[in-house]
Amino acid sequence: MFRILLLIFILVPAIEVGLFVSVGQYIGIPATIAIIFLTGLLGAFLAKREGTETLKKIRMQLANGQMPGDAVLDGACILLGGALLIAPGFLTDIAGFSLLLPLIRKVVKMWLKAKLYNKLKSGQFYIIRRPF
Repeated sequence: MFRILLLIFILVPAIEVGLFVSVGQYIGIPATIAIIFLTGLLGAFLAKREGTETLKKIRMQLANGQMPGDAVLDGACILLGGALLIAPGFLTDIAGFSLLLPLIRKVVKMWLKAKLYNKLKSGQFYIIRRPF
């Protein structure tokens, strides 16, 4: 896992720098900087909107006595998407915006559920239930 994270922390910034240079040469430096700011502002707006809706869902489900499992995964995806949008770069912006879109987030949630289920099934991850 450490090797994968190390690769990501080296590879992603290198790709981002290459994209900055390429886009800057193609459309110019001021336009490139403007795109970076605009995607940040748009991303903040979308993350706030989607996050607020998710919090409403969680509160409603808790008020009805339901466990908000899907809504919590939505919140995690939105949080990660917002964090990716804070990081300057085109690749991270694409990934961040993708996580803010409900359709793509649904696919990511299905993948996360499958991963969690496999970890539960194999015994790598377990849940301890304590009576209240």
